[in-house]
Amino acid sequence: MSRCATVSRVLDEPIAGTAVHARTWLLLEQPGPWGPKALTGSRLDPALGRALEEAAEDSGVRIALIRRPGRHADHGAPPVRQVYAAHTAPGNDWLHGAVTTEPERLLDIDFAALGRGRAAAFDAALPGAAPHTRHPLAFVCTNGRRDRCCALLGRPLAAELEASGVPGTWEVTHLGGHRFSPTLLVLPHGYAYGRVDAPAVKEILHRAREGQVATEHCRGRSAWPRPGQAAELAVRTTTRVTSADALDVTEVSPLPAGDGAAPPSWEVTVAHTDGRRWRVVVAQTPAGPPRPESCGAPLGSPARMDVLEVRRRT
Repeated sequence: MSRCATVSRVLDEPIAGTAVHARTWLLLEQPGPWGPKALTGSRLDPALGRALEEAAEDSGVRIALIRRPGRHADHGAPPVRQVYAAHTAPGNDWLHGAVTTEPERLLDIDFAALGRGRAAAFDAALPGAAPHTRHPLAFVCTNGRRDRCCALLGRPLAAELEASGVPGTWEVTHLGGHRFSPTLLVLPHGYAYGRVDAPAVKEILHRAREGQVATEHCRGRSAWPRPGQAAELAVRTTTRVTSADALDVTEVSPLPAGDGAAPPSWEVTVAHTDGRRWRVVVAQTPAGPPRPESCGAPLGSPARMDVLEVRRRT
């Protein structure tokens, strides 16, 4: 059976508007094997994993486990763990890091405040937490227990980046969209990418260091829901605006369904910091022909985001 990523690539499935929606990320180092649900299926204490899931529910915070690229001997809990938190909303995007020997300290975080973009909520729970400003971080999805494409395509990419000296390279448990493997999340801005190779990642990170966005291979900024991601990328394509924080999605409104036969659609307002605004119409349509959304899944028609109109507002 063909791998899901191979089928998606052959069918040239669009990737714009397919990123996970998460305004805030919380990333905890946990080496060793990961299960399909990594927070409760790894060498992390499953009781702590469940408590973190419950604490983050409906907060806007997405939690994932990370590990350094390379072989993953199963040695249990590391004595010192790296932890990162990042908020991805334009104008308030930040990345903080800390190390800890007590991962249970993450339960002291005010998750509601962290989800609203308050870095102090992270810093207060983890002594020694500080802004990470040296370079952007690159997280490559490698969890083969969720989908084999992530391991077969993601792990070699992470290893190549590490071997070539790309700073800030990590493996991560889940970024969604297995069929777009290898998938990548770049922080602090929160843009996700798919079908990338090492040269593409290096260019993406070079631009990120300059506060710019590489739109090729881009799935969208995780700060926004999928229609907003597609709309923002469409405006970037139209205007050639590359500054990461120049554009904001200020409104995503469902359009009337009409006779019920039309696909779900949205009117999205994209605003520039210089005052310009655009109206973007995005429709959700089923991708055809049928293809698996992940390896081993039955054939289906995953939703795609089609931009129908980009118009400058007066």
